[in-house]
Amino acid sequence: MGGPGDPPEGTPEGGPGGGEDEYRSVVFDESFVRAARLQEYSAKERMADHAPAVRRRPPLHRGLTRQALILVLLIAVAFGTAIYMGVRHPYGAPQTRRPAEPLRMTVIPLAPTGKVPGTADAEYLYAHSPAAQYEVGAEGVPLPASRNTAHFSDSQVVTALTTAKDYIVRSSLYPEVLTGRQVRPARSLVDADQLDQFDQSFDHPAADSRHAPTGWLVRLDPSRAQLADDRIRVQGDLQATESDSGTLEVTADHTFVYALRPTGAAANAPVSLFTVRRELTFRFTRDDLRTHQVQLVTSYVQAGPLACAEDSTSYLRPLLAGQTARTGGPAGTDPYETDSPTALCGTLAAGAQPKV
Repeated sequence: MGGPGDPPEGTPEGGPGGGEDEYRSVVFDESFVRAARLQEYSAKERMADHAPAVRRRPPLHRGLTRQALILVLLIAVAFGTAIYMGVRHPYGAPQTRRPAEPLRMTVIPLAPTGKVPGTADAEYLYAHSPAAQYEVGAEGVPLPASRNTAHFSDSQVVTALTTAKDYIVRSSLYPEVLTGRQVRPARSLVDADQLDQFDQSFDHPAADSRHAPTGWLVRLDPSRAQLADDRIRVQGDLQATESDSGTLEVTADHTFVYALRPTGAAANAPVSLFTVRRELTFRFTRDDLRTHQVQLVTSYVQAGPLACAEDSTSYLRPLLAGQTARTGGPAGTDPYETDSPTALCGTLAAGAQPKV
């Protein structure tokens, strides 16, 4: 017998009271009802002259969800950042690269007026010469205080100064470069546009103001002299300026003093001092700053004691302790060829020599 609320025959099979209600999982909540596209007229409305029993509701206009608004905002911020970085890129907008100009160089030998002074003690020579207060090695090539320019940041100016210093150190202080055994330490810093000129200078040296190895680096004749002291004395400075909106220019003026003795001589053989002054002008594009390479624009070198009659194109051939300069000027000097470095020779002042 069924319960008080059940039909006498029991709950019909498949009815709400028995089995699983197949529509029980469907929930017609308020949002579902509001979203319905068809709506039945009310009883009052049906009493009027309405033939259809239902009407179509206008589509529900929903606003953007919070997640959609956040996504749109993030896309807008990312797009704006991309535009800003494109305008304010640290290296600026790409510019057409100008080819590097060939290096123009001048090498002037300085001849002594008498015998080259010397002693067995290199430290004594340094102490009694104008180089007494010079720094040792790379310490004599300090970086100046730097600041940004109109078109280059402070870090870019520092990069230019540092790269110029690296070239000066490698081309003036590395023993393997000084003795002519290596050129790669300096060559690796040269702009690609100048490598052909660099290589030709060493493969086919010429006194044409373009292809003298001694215009690129300090190179002592290894058959004549060797370092008696690797503590080379140095003094000088660097300055950076902006030559135009796409180019930084660094000027360098340094004096190097080397203690030398004859090649193969005993350790107690007399030592003499050899002085080289190098005035270099470097140019840096933004590509050079990125690759840490230099363009050499000008190289002006004065070196002595040297004999004016000696060829200083491939090597500097120092006069050593007790030697004197032979009389006569450079062979084949043409006074009308003002571009030829062999047409120039100077006199080494007595005050530039150590007092022994």
